[in-house]
Amino acid sequence: MATASVAFKSREDHRKQLELEEARKAGLAPAELDEDGKEINPHIPQYMSSAPCCGAMTHNAKSCIERPRKLGAKWTNKHIAPDEKIETFELDYDGKRDRWNGYDSVTYARVIERYEARDEARRKYLKEQQLKKLEEKNNNQNGEGEGEVEVEGEGEVSDEEDDEDALKVDEAKVDESKQMDFAKVEKRVRTTGGGSTGTVRNLRIREDTAKYLLNLEVNSAHYDPKTRSMREDPLPDSDPNEKFYGGDNQFRASGQALEFKELNIHAWEAFEKGQDVHMQAAPSQAELLFKNYKVIKEKLKSKMKDTVLEKYGNAASEEELPRELLLGQSEREVEYDRAGRIIKGQFAKSLSVFISESVKPVIGFGQEEIAVPRSKYEEDAYINNHTSVWGSWWKDHQWGYKCCKQMIRNSYCTGAAGIEAAEASIDLMKANIARKEATEEMPAPVEEKRLATWGTEVPEDLVLDQKLLTEALKKEDERKKEERDERKRKYNVRWNDEVTAEDMEAYRMKKVHSDDPMKDFLN
Repeated sequence: MATASVAFKSREDHRKQLELEEARKAGLAPAELDEDGKEINPHIPQYMSSAPCCGAMTHNAKSCIERPRKLGAKWTNKHIAPDEKIETFELDYDGKRDRWNGYDSVTYARVIERYEARDEARRKYLKEQQLKKLEEKNNNQNGEGEGEVEVEGEGEVSDEEDDEDALKVDEAKVDESKQMDFAKVEKRVRTTGGGSTGTVRNLRIREDTAKYLLNLEVNSAHYDPKTRSMREDPLPDSDPNEKFYGGDNQFRASGQALEFKELNIHAWEAFEKGQDVHMQAAPSQAELLFKNYKVIKEKLKSKMKDTVLEKYGNAASEEELPRELLLGQSEREVEYDRAGRIIKGQFAKSLSVFISESVKPVIGFGQEEIAVPRSKYEEDAYINNHTSVWGSWWKDHQWGYKCCKQMIRNSYCTGAAGIEAAEASIDLMKANIARKEATEEMPAPVEEKRLATWGTEVPEDLVLDQKLLTEALKKEDERKKEERDERKRKYNVRWNDEVTAEDMEAYRMKKVHSDDPMKDFLN
């Protein structure tokens, strides 16, 4: 499409767009390019390139390549274009697994061109960056002093080599800080007996015993040579302080390994509960979600703690009671007034030790008034018109009311009438149980089963008139036909309530039994 644009444009932008289209049509401006870098024909109108066409079986209206008609093909029955031919391949075992099946070199050439264009742009960019570095280096050298003359020729050669190395492009180049250990080469590696030339990073000290040689017993820790792993401890009985290697599993419970395990478990559980999170696909998102989860969890925990403290208080932060009160245990209730004097309760003489001498108790010495202990349950509460409390009656391991002998706590009192009704219902239930046990369920006779199956009993000495039976069969067919087609039924229906033996025989002959296996062959 030459002028495909979905964004809103102002009047000035629209005018500029029209002028650009006219210039492209006249050849004064270059044509527009598509995604592949090819020119788009400017003479294709916008309504032709963006308007929908037909709706076929193999593609939708937007994907149609036929031009739109004023009237569709289904109305005029003309210009009916065939659908695209979709090939169906029936391949054998090897054909299904052929890696080059469906490969088109012409189509893949576009992919190669796109990658080559990307590589060319990358090389061009790197070349520009290297030229900039060389220019900066030359400018710095010129600024330091033009009078300095290099005496040694080897220095000139080394500078030229450095420039050539700077111009080289290494695509697999790593960071210099990470490459430092690999580039450092020593003649003698740090070993007791010397060693060959090589890098320090890839070599271990040869005097360290290999982990598969720490314990040569057959039943010791298993060593996997492919992955170079030994999960169990080869020397479990040795001193942990003197142990150099304790198995690969010792590192799984140290450092950040446990945090990483918790992160994986949280990602799995969140994914099972509907969260769109994946540890390997989006690790940053999973880690952020785990951090938010821990923050919310801590907030809920602190909120719950504050709620419990607000409701029940904190005994640890309260002031300690006096020692004499802590050790003075008693189950009696003592009531004091505002001045601290005993109104009722224990002996005034026994409590005179804890009361100031200036304050005299109201009750005389030696006198005692014991408070009646009260239960934590409500007492003498008569609800729902009951005259006795709940729990005043007991029967069959259930509590109830004594006034009406009901065992439902929220029920209303029914008095003596309720007791009589309950006893009557119990007697009736007992009578029904006894009657059921006394009655023996006899199987139905064979004759009753036959009558239940065929409807009526047919006498053996029945003689039927064949002519009347034929007429009855015709009437039965007409009756069933009227039942099937109710629209043709007449308004005035003749009714005859006399049923003859021939009519019953015709009904039995035409009746369809649902349990008959031959019912589909009779009609």
